[in-house]
Amino acid sequence: MTQPLGILLRHGDHEAAHYALVLATGAAAVGRDVTLFATNGGCRLFLATAPLVEEAREALLASRGVAGIATLMEAARDLGIRLIACEAGLRAEAIAATSLAPGVEVAGVVTFLAAVGAGQVVSL
Repeated sequence: MTQPLGILLRHGDHEAAHYALVLATGAAAVGRDVTLFATNGGCRLFLATAPLVEEAREALLASRGVAGIATLMEAARDLGIRLIACEAGLRAEAIAATSLAPGVEVAGVVTFLAAVGAGQVVSL
């Protein structure tokens, strides 16, 4: 049995969100249970429309054969990664829970920590 992995996304910039997804999908692909918990600016990753899309950066990644945010989010769902938006983080950023993509839970840090248990936590 492998250790669960919890990824805490605190920043709402493209680079942090992209790598959180790279790390999450990579860990899930090798059989780890992964929970991606976004708070504050990181909650924008879970928006239903245009989550943290920087068109120029996404185009550059695509031209270099690197998966972008939309592709990685689809892979995260296919791999069963648990996606949680922090309730307090949503309030701090004035993001309505109704604007989140389907399948994203709204919960607090206690739920995140319980999901990870004695596993590893990475913060971006």
